[in-house]
Amino acid sequence: MDYKTPQTPPPYYGGSQTSVTSQTNAVMRKVYVRMFIGLLISAFCALGVASSPAAMMFFFANKVVYWVMLIAMFAMAWIIPARMMKMSQGALLGCFCLFSALMGAWIAPIFVVYKLGTIVYTFFITAGTFGAMSVYGYFTKTDLSKFGSYLIMALFGLIILSLVNIFLHSNTLEWVVSIVGVLLFVGLTAWDTQTVRRLAQSNLDPGVTDRLATMGAMNLYLDFINLFLFLLRIFGGSRD
Repeated sequence: MDYKTPQTPPPYYGGSQTSVTSQTNAVMRKVYVRMFIGLLISAFCALGVASSPAAMMFFFANKVVYWVMLIAMFAMAWIIPARMMKMSQGALLGCFCLFSALMGAWIAPIFVVYKLGTIVYTFFITAGTFGAMSVYGYFTKTDLSKFGSYLIMALFGLIILSLVNIFLHSNTLEWVVSIVGVLLFVGLTAWDTQTVRRLAQSNLDPGVTDRLATMGAMNLYLDFINLFLFLLRIFGGSRD
């Protein structure tokens, strides 16, 4: 179940407002804990790869490995949500952890390109921005779903521009992509948070809530990582 696409509302199983609130809070706690675990996995994998010249050569000097890793991450980002209800809860969480590890290996070069101080500084800015927008998405009474289709279309456009720039190597296009990327993932953070909260409030079957927490964690994880990388490009501070 990919909650980024329109679908039939989940069944309501009854229960008081107190139980719905309790369930919503429980789901959101799981979302943020699993997102944090994903970020930790990515951080350790990135540091591990960056600190090993052999690992850096394996992942980035070998074009076959480089493109296989990139394609695998794109495939997992679409296949995991699509097969969410067909996978066991453990398998779904395991796939998210594997995805986080691959992402960590993918972003390892930031420790070579950028100064450590810039990475830490950008991380805290990202955490503050992400936290503010997630809180907004959770508590706002504004229906953000009407912006969802525009955000998804913008995301597709951003992916295409990013892929094109891999071959063009245009600094101007990279700057534009970075600014648009920051604005886009700021919006996606609020929207994804509101979406998870609303689905949790629907008083879903208990068998679904754990999967919902994992998918919510994966979506917010991606929002955080992309926001961080686009901000890092803007702030620069490379070693060169």
